[in-house]
Amino acid sequence: MAQGKEARAASAVPPGAEGDPWAVEGGRPRLRRLDLLSLVPLVAIVALVATVGALVWAVSRSEAEQARVKLATDALWVEQTLRFQLSVDEDMLVRLALDAAGGVPPQALDARGRLHIANNPELLSIVWYDANGRPARALPGAGAASDADLVALLRRTGAQATRPVYGAVGADGRVTLALPLPGQSGYVSATVALPVMLDRHVPWWIAEQYGVRILAGDDRVLAERQRLEPDLANPSHAISFDPPIRGTLLRITAYDAPAGFRSALMIGAIAGLAAFAILALLVLFRTAERRRSAELRLRGETAFRRSMEESLTVGLRAKDHQGRILYVNSAFCNLVGWQAGELVGHHPPMPYWDPARLDETQARHRALAAGGAISQSFETRFRRRDGQEIDVQVYEAPLIDAKGAHRGWMGSVIDITEAKRAARLARAQDETMARTGRLVTLGEMASTLAHELNQPLSAIASYAAGILNLLDSGRADPAMLRGATEKLAQQAGRAGLIIRRIQDLVKKREPQFSQIALDEVIEETVGFLAADAREHRVRLVTGISAVPRVAADRILLEQVLINLIRNGMEAMGDTRSGDTLTVRLVQDEGQAVIEVEDHGAGIAPEVAGRLFDAFATTKAQGMGMGLKICRSIIELHRGQLTHRAAASGGTVFRVSLPVAGEQERAAE
Repeated sequence: MAQGKEARAASAVPPGAEGDPWAVEGGRPRLRRLDLLSLVPLVAIVALVATVGALVWAVSRSEAEQARVKLATDALWVEQTLRFQLSVDEDMLVRLALDAAGGVPPQALDARGRLHIANNPELLSIVWYDANGRPARALPGAGAASDADLVALLRRTGAQATRPVYGAVGADGRVTLALPLPGQSGYVSATVALPVMLDRHVPWWIAEQYGVRILAGDDRVLAERQRLEPDLANPSHAISFDPPIRGTLLRITAYDAPAGFRSALMIGAIAGLAAFAILALLVLFRTAERRRSAELRLRGETAFRRSMEESLTVGLRAKDHQGRILYVNSAFCNLVGWQAGELVGHHPPMPYWDPARLDETQARHRALAAGGAISQSFETRFRRRDGQEIDVQVYEAPLIDAKGAHRGWMGSVIDITEAKRAARLARAQDETMARTGRLVTLGEMASTLAHELNQPLSAIASYAAGILNLLDSGRADPAMLRGATEKLAQQAGRAGLIIRRIQDLVKKREPQFSQIALDEVIEETVGFLAADAREHRVRLVTGISAVPRVAADRILLEQVLINLIRNGMEAMGDTRSGDTLTVRLVQDEGQAVIEVEDHGAGIAPEVAGRLFDAFATTKAQGMGMGLKICRSIIELHRGQLTHRAAASGGTVFRVSLPVAGEQERAAE
C-alpha cells in the first residue's frame, strides 16, 4: 500500500518538474521537501561530532587519573593493614617480655603465646632464650622456627631495646623479630611467615584485582599473593616496607591494563558518525529515486505478481465469510472447467461441488467459519463442468488484509486424482508382492513342509492298517478301535491344519483388518516353523507379556513373522553365538512391540543403511525383497519395522504396532 501511495504521488508530479528542485505552482516558487530533509543529516552530524568530541575530552582527562589514584589508594590500604598486623605481633612480644620480667609464671606466658599463635596463624613460633643466648623453651614445641644469629647479635651489642628487632627475611618468606628481656636476663623471639600473612590479611577484593608482592632490594620475591602473573607493562605501585622489615618493598600490580575505553569510544563514535552519514545520504537518494520510479515499479510488480499467479499449477480461490468467491486464478478455472467471470461473485452452493457430497461440503464450510482464523486442510471431490469427478486436496488459510483484519479465506486446491490412483496401484502392487513373497517363502520351506505333512500322513496310514488287521483277525475290541480311530482323526486334523495354513498364505486376498491377539499369532507362527527350526538346529523361545488386541490382518502379520524368524534361523546357520532364537511380545508407550532376536553374525555396517531397500540382501541366493515386503506390510498397519544390533551378538528386528484405539485408522 505504501508503494501504491508513492506511485500515486509520483504520477501527480507534472511533466518536466521532476528534475527541477523548484517547481512553479500558481506563479510562486515551491521549495521541495528534499532541500529541507538534506539539512537534517547535516545538523545531526554536527551535533554528534560535538558530543563525541566533548565526551572523549572529558574521559581522557579523568580516566588515567582515576586509575592511578585507585591503585595508590589500594596499595596504601594494603600497606597499613600489613603494618598493623606486624604491630600486633610486636605488642604481643613486648608484653611477654615485660610479664616475664615481672615474675609471671612460664606456664601462663606459654598459654598466652599459644593463644596468640592460634588466633594469628602467620606467627609460626615463639622461642625463649637464656642469658647466654641458648634456647630454653619453644612454642608450639621442639623444632620451632628461630633465628639464632639475631639473638647472638642482640647479645653481642647488649642493647636495651624497647621494641622488637627484625632479622633478615629467609628464602621461604619467614622473618624473626626478637627482644631482650629486661636486665639482659634472656631473650624472646617470634617467627612470622610473610606468605601466610598476605593470604590472611589481603582481602579477596584486592587479590581479584592486583598481584601483591613483598620484594627484597634486588627484586627477589619474598612473599606474594596473586592468582596469575600480571604483565610487566601493567600499572603498579611500590611502597617501602622498611621499617619494619629491612630492605623490603611492597608492590601491588594490576592484573589488567587500563581498558582502552577512550580508543574504543573514539572508534565507535567515528563508526557511528560514518554510518549515520551514509544512512542519511541513502535516505536522500532513495527518496529522490522513489519519486521518479514508483509508478513504473508498481506497474512492473503488479504485472509480475499477476504473471506468477497465472503461471501456478495450483488452483487459488479467495472467498469472504459468506462463501462468496472473490478471486480465482487460471489454474483453478482449468481445474473445474468454469471461467473466472462465471465464478467471481458466486455464492454457495458452487457449481463445481459434487452433488452427492453437498451436505458434507456445506457442513465443512460452516465449521470453517466457526473455527476462527485457523488454517485447515481436507480432501474432497469436485465435479468438472464436463461431468468428470476429480479428487482434490484443499488448504484453507485465513485471508488477512493490510490492516490485519480477517476478511475471508484463501484456498489452495491441488488435483490429487492421479496421486490417489497411483497410491491404489502401489497398494495393489504391494499386495501382489506380499503374496509373491509368501509363495517364495513356501517354496523355500517346501521340503520342511513335506516332512511335516509326512508325519501325520504316516501316522494315519499306520492307524488305518492296525484297525484293518484287528478287523480281519476278528479280535476287534470296540474300546481299542475307538482309541485308534481318535488318534487317526487327530493326525488327520493336524495335516488339515497345516494345509489350511498353506492355503491362507497362498490365496490372493484383500487385507482384512480385525481385532486379533498377537500372542496367538506368535504361538501359531512358532508352531508352524517348529520343523524348520529343527532343520536349522535352532531352538525357538517365546517371551510373551499381556498386550491389548490390535486391528491387523492376521495372515499378513504371520507372513512378517515367518520371514523375520526364518531370516534369523538362516543367519545362525554358519556363524552363531548361541542356538536360541527369541520372539518377545511387550507393550511400550502405547505400542505393541514384537522383537525377533537371533544369535547370528549380525548385519555389516555397509548393508545396515539399505537393508530395507529393494534387492538389498546378504544371502547368496536371495532376491532382496523379503524385508522390503515386511516393511510395506507393517507400514500398512501404521507401524514401524526397525533393527538394531543385539547386546550378545546377532540382530534384533523390532515390529511396533499401535494398540486398539489408534489402529482403527489403519484400516482406512
